[in-house]
Amino acid sequence: MVMDFGSRLKIVREEKGLKREDIASKIGTSAAIIGRYERGDRTPSIDIAKNIAEALEVSLDYLVGDTTVLLKDKKMLYRLEVLQKINPNYKDRILYMLDVMLKDAQNNSLTEKLA
Repeated sequence: MVMDFGSRLKIVREEKGLKREDIASKIGTSAAIIGRYERGDRTPSIDIAKNIAEALEVSLDYLVGDTTVLLKDKKMLYRLEVLQKINPNYKDRILYMLDVMLKDAQNNSLTEKLA
């Protein structure tokens, strides 16, 4: 099932236990407008969509469907931004070590499930 901006907005808002009014007050609009976005009756401008993403503490990429990964951890986003700025040689070593650690964690998780 392909989800549009409105569907993702509604799902994230509900998962966070927020009301339309909560999002509306954070971005300076009305709950009715948020409802229209959720139903797909209206499409927000780029600036408004960015403000909604910030209010929900998710990436705009997730809300518009460019990624299926909902990045809930702002510290992880910060780490990714830092990683983008690092010398490619260091970046490759960091990613290699991360891959090793992720494989180890997956193996341990599998071992725990089988035990």
